[in-house]
Amino acid sequence: MRNLLVFGALVAASAAPAFAQDVAISGNVSLTTDYAFRGITQSDGSPAVQGGFDASFGSSGVYAGTWASNINFGTGGSNLELDVYGGYKFAAGPVNIDVGVVGYLYPSASDDGAELDYYEGYVKPSIALTPQFTLGGALYYTPEFTGELGDGFYYEVNGAYTVSPELSFSGAVGLQTVDTAGVFFGDDQYATYNVGGTYNAMGLGFDLRYVGTDVDNVTAFDDRVIFSIKKSM
Repeated sequence: MRNLLVFGALVAASAAPAFAQDVAISGNVSLTTDYAFRGITQSDGSPAVQGGFDASFGSSGVYAGTWASNINFGTGGSNLELDVYGGYKFAAGPVNIDVGVVGYLYPSASDDGAELDYYEGYVKPSIALTPQFTLGGALYYTPEFTGELGDGFYYEVNGAYTVSPELSFSGAVGLQTVDTAGVFFGDDQYATYNVGGTYNAMGLGFDLRYVGTDVDNVTAFDDRVIFSIKKSM
């Protein structure tokens, strides 16, 4: 609970200077064959319905939003993930930078002595190397990873290539670490990756993606192909 109060204060502080600006609201909804977060299925390999809302405050670069998905963590686990986030986007020369904080909330979780709710601060730089190709990175940090596993870092390198207004390809390679030894089946870290393409037609985005990790013989970490349909509003 203390972590969530800190998170709420940070979001409020990030958005406060921009409340007087014009607010633009957008939304999104999607259906996916599997919800995978950093390579790990959150829906036990089953489909998920997801959606959220975002608010941007004029030209200030300040934004806030929320997003939710059904999940399946098994007996005693949560069946809902609710994310709340806020941040600030700005340019430093040719580099676009996004800094903020995100909270991952599991309202129906029993927790059972290890709270699932946690928050992360992040910084995500990106640069357009050509009109078609964008290279980016991300660093996330939490002082208490989900399940109370201690400090957690997530590092990522990603890229996107736009073929046409309708077709684009993207991919990422990441590394998740935590402060608890051996928690990831004998290790305190694991690598994840994804690559896929998105085709836009009829006002919808159709995404086909290959997702995986370097953890062997654990079903939740298995490589998988995920198909998603998304509508932005």
